[in-house]
Amino acid sequence: MPNLRELENAMPIAPLKIVALDSAREFGKKVNDHLVFYRKEVDINTAVKEDPAFHGYIEDTFLADFDTPRFGSGEGKGVFHESIRGKDLFILVDVTNHSITYKANGFINHKSPDDHYQDLKRVIAAAAGKAKRINVVMPFLYEGRQHKRSGRESLDCAYALEELRDMGIANFITFDAHDPRVANAIPLKGFDNYITPFQFVRALLDVEKDLTIDKNHLVVISPDEGALNRTIYFANVLGVNTGMFYKRRDYTTIVNGKNPIVAHEFLGDKLDGKDVIILDDMISSGESVLEVAAELKKRKANKIFVFATFGLFTSGLDKFDKAYEDGVLDGVFGSNLTYLNPELKNKAWFHEVDVSKYAAYFISALNHDVSISSLIDPHQKIDALLAKRKAEKEAKKIKIN
Repeated sequence: MPNLRELENAMPIAPLKIVALDSAREFGKKVNDHLVFYRKEVDINTAVKEDPAFHGYIEDTFLADFDTPRFGSGEGKGVFHESIRGKDLFILVDVTNHSITYKANGFINHKSPDDHYQDLKRVIAAAAGKAKRINVVMPFLYEGRQHKRSGRESLDCAYALEELRDMGIANFITFDAHDPRVANAIPLKGFDNYITPFQFVRALLDVEKDLTIDKNHLVVISPDEGALNRTIYFANVLGVNTGMFYKRRDYTTIVNGKNPIVAHEFLGDKLDGKDVIILDDMISSGESVLEVAAELKKRKANKIFVFATFGLFTSGLDKFDKAYEDGVLDGVFGSNLTYLNPELKNKAWFHEVDVSKYAAYFISALNHDVSISSLIDPHQKIDALLAKRKAEKEAKKIKIN
């Protein structure tokens, strides 16, 4: 939660409005509900709320009334149905939400990341010159995996960020970017890359009540060299050891646009009897993480959990069903920052990690333009959580004895 004293001493930039595109409507509603409750019930004192500078601070909803309709040809536009003049806009978009459809020339089409990105630009264009400030919250960074150029390739992510900068956005907020160095594309604008280790650890401990988190019982594993930095950070926060797999590829062949993986090689200590967390920013097809889990089982790992901020599952869920049934996987944890289809939510092996309250807190802090360092730092929260869990286990032992 943001520091309440800081909020009292800092006026909001402008009245807050949440613009949740159709791709992020469910997540946006949750964020809005937290903000409404937070500001009505537990936020700053009554005297401050009555200050004219805090006009519009308490509302029944912060969700803006707008639409992104399509013409019969498939062309679209962004339209606001209420005044947004002088507002501090936070536009939420999920570019991975494939469930949204539109009709073009009589055919039903599912929106691609490109469609969602285009809708984002339409809304920005509709708000430009009217809103006090425009902020974009894009949890899954558009074209984040095309963050560097190899040969004669387009550099889509950097170009998109430059385009949004030129359209006048003030801040760009994303989560667990595939490579956060892409922020170098807009060095003079705000670029915040948030991570959610506390939310994932809390979700894990809610499911696994008897899990012991220390160096003797738990290891955090990186599935490849690209995820090593986030794995080391996560392991340090938990106070446990880490290990890494690296991929040996066949660079003489290209399959589905990439060099196929020949083998996964492991670097790390023995895993005999230890629980394992495989950590990555996303599950795309899931092939790599399942191969890593199988290799960990060969090395006599005990329970295996997967933490992935974004669960895309582009190749379906059948392989994960089988891995769970065969005892290769004990659980997959994914955030609600991106679309989760109902089938996935109903799987016994999948656990949804709700990040909406966290998002509401940092949006409120940014609306006041105050520091969010303490809010995004997970160390103290995780330490307190682990200490609480340890005390509960000790109390349970005493009660049994």
